[in-house]
Amino acid sequence: MYPRHTNLLPRLRRIEGQVRGIGRMIESQRYCIDIIQQLTAARRALDQVTLAVMRKHINGCVSHAIAKRQGRKKIAELMQTLHRFVK
Repeated sequence: MYPRHTNLLPRLRRIEGQVRGIGRMIESQRYCIDIIQQLTAARRALDQVTLAVMRKHINGCVSHAIAKRQGRKKIAELMQTLHRFVK
C-alpha cells in the first residue's frame, strides 16, 4: 500500500523553479547573502515536502503495518529515515 503523492508535484515544480532562479543568481554574481537566503528558502520548502511524505508514510504504511502487528520493522525503518533527515 503506497500513498499517492501527486498533490506534492506542484510544490516540487515551484522548488525546481526556485533552484533554477538560484542558478541564475549565481551566474549573474548576485550578492552572496541574497543567494544564501534563497538557498535557505529552497531547503525549507524541500523540508516541508519531506515532512508531508513522512506524514503520509506514517498514516499509511506504518499504521497499516502496526494494525497487522508488523510495525517494529516499519518503525525502525522510519527512525533511520528520521535520523538521516535531522542530520
